[in-house]
Amino acid sequence: MDARNVLGEPLQPCGTDPVTGFFRDGYCATSSDDVGSHTICALMTKEFLEFQQRTGNDLSTPVPQFRFPGLRPGDAWCVVASRWVQAYRAGIVAPVILAATHEGALEYVTLEELAGCAADVPDDIRSIAPDV
Repeated sequence: MDARNVLGEPLQPCGTDPVTGFFRDGYCATSSDDVGSHTICALMTKEFLEFQQRTGNDLSTPVPQFRFPGLRPGDAWCVVASRWVQAYRAGIVAPVILAATHEGALEYVTLEELAGCAADVPDDIRSIAPDV
């Protein structure tokens, strides 16, 4: 994979349980077909999921025909950059995994803003998200 993250390094996987990414390959890679720019790898929080639902972007309800399992707090997911920014500006922060966030996200948000929300994520994300 040639994709780069916001740190200028090779893009790392975001999540495989559930499998995320515009291409459903675990990466927040993007292409011209990805109109929503699913480029920010974020750890879901209860507050972020509730905010998304209130603003018309229900991430909690499964949609099997799109291979979407519905998300829970603690899940790592490639979110639409503009939706993450909308929540961030409303004071709702979903921690970001910089190594897995595609450089395309920088068209919507600064590296400084992302870094201020960065999570130090171990191999097992569930160890820092006890509500999972």
